[in-house]
Amino acid sequence: MAVETGRITTDIPARMDRLPWARWHWLVVIGLGTVWILDGIEVTIVGSMSEALKPEGTGLGLSSADIGFAGAAYVAGACVGALFFGQLTDRFGRKKLFLITLAVYTVATVLTAFSMNPTWYFACRFLTGTGIGGEYAAINSAIDELIPAKYRGRVDIAINGSFWVGAAIGSLLTIPLLDPQLVDPAWGWRIAFGLGAILAVGILIVRRNVPESPRWLFIHGREDEGERIVKDIEHLVTEDTGRSLHGVHDKITIRQRKTIPFTLIAKTVFTLYPKRTILCFCLFVGQAFLYNAFFFTYGDTLTTFLGVTQTGYYVAAFAASNFLGAVLLSHLFDTVGRVQMIAGTYIVSGLLLAGAGYFLGDFSAVTLTVMGGVIFFFASAGASAAYLTASEVFPMETRALCIAFFYAIGTAVGGISGPLLFGRLIENASASGDITGIAIGYYIGAALMIIGGIAEVVLGVRAEGQSLESIAQPLTAEDPAPGGPDDRDRTHQPV
Repeated sequence: MAVETGRITTDIPARMDRLPWARWHWLVVIGLGTVWILDGIEVTIVGSMSEALKPEGTGLGLSSADIGFAGAAYVAGACVGALFFGQLTDRFGRKKLFLITLAVYTVATVLTAFSMNPTWYFACRFLTGTGIGGEYAAINSAIDELIPAKYRGRVDIAINGSFWVGAAIGSLLTIPLLDPQLVDPAWGWRIAFGLGAILAVGILIVRRNVPESPRWLFIHGREDEGERIVKDIEHLVTEDTGRSLHGVHDKITIRQRKTIPFTLIAKTVFTLYPKRTILCFCLFVGQAFLYNAFFFTYGDTLTTFLGVTQTGYYVAAFAASNFLGAVLLSHLFDTVGRVQMIAGTYIVSGLLLAGAGYFLGDFSAVTLTVMGGVIFFFASAGASAAYLTASEVFPMETRALCIAFFYAIGTAVGGISGPLLFGRLIENASASGDITGIAIGYYIGAALMIIGGIAEVVLGVRAEGQSLESIAQPLTAEDPAPGGPDDRDRTHQPV
């Protein structure tokens, strides 16, 4: 059982939420959000370079099923990394873990570039995934705790959507790297992985300037450090905006603990908020299957059935649509509302995907890419909102692990099965050259997205503009946070 180390009444959450937007917040966005660019580069390189990895001499002798297995290995690693690093993030702090997980990613990516056989490649993909999975938990929790409530929804969704900036970069990089006239085929795909590691080092340098979450600090008995960080942030914001900051009256009393028992975290997820647990599971399974199934194997689909030899341009166009969807729709999650926008984006993208599956045999490479762009314009914002939901509807002490838990469980169900299923469907359908053989994957993805949208309608939380402490009261709080939608499924007493 955790040992109580003291009690504190603090106004830190209210002071962080009342800050106007300033350059300091851009530092947080750049330092933490750019990891999704790395993830996008990683996934795109694997998808776009599927043909380069198949030859025995210049590649690794992979089959279409192997390409799907590599994608599944990456996602499996991300699930393991999310759970392992997620608990450490809640225990040892956001900053320490978002530095460690980025280092794991960087080393594993470099090792991937030196793959000499499929086994090495699969192992490196798994390790790279562990770093990225840990990033999801550490980064989303840190972002939500550092960004003011007014902007939290749009910032979180736009940052998660930056995955597609990486996807576009990765796809365009593969164009010259896969051109045998410019780069030896045996080296092109290796160089691509190496470039991802170089970008990671640059991000690591910027990220060192992002502080620890003051919210995490005061709960874990380090309120003096948290107070110092908040004062520094207030000074920087005032200096940058030229605006004086008004005082705050909202305070919360916390029982401080060095660590929070895992049993208490499990109790929180399954007994205090069972409806929110079901909601997050539905959202994560839907988006994980949709993205990992479709995107991990998209390059293979184009080359196998539609005669495309250079997939980079198609993937770049597809990625641009995804990024635009996340950016252009993100502010609506704060203004129109979480429930309306999450439900709408999930259901619309699901219906469009079902239509694409029905007409799959009529598409060319260009029209399939255009249709995919329309579908994922809506799906990208919804998928990003799944991470936003998990990061803001559970108590502070459990935030990182809850993100990790739902990412791991949802992705294990949808993200691992998706690439494996699509890899097999492509391999089986390639014998006849009939692309409609993979339509069943589209229908499954559509159904899961529509179910996620319906779950949001029934179980969604109206969290827009609310402080994190009012959406879900900290487990160690002695009094309710003022004004908020904490609608626990059953009575809860402070522990």
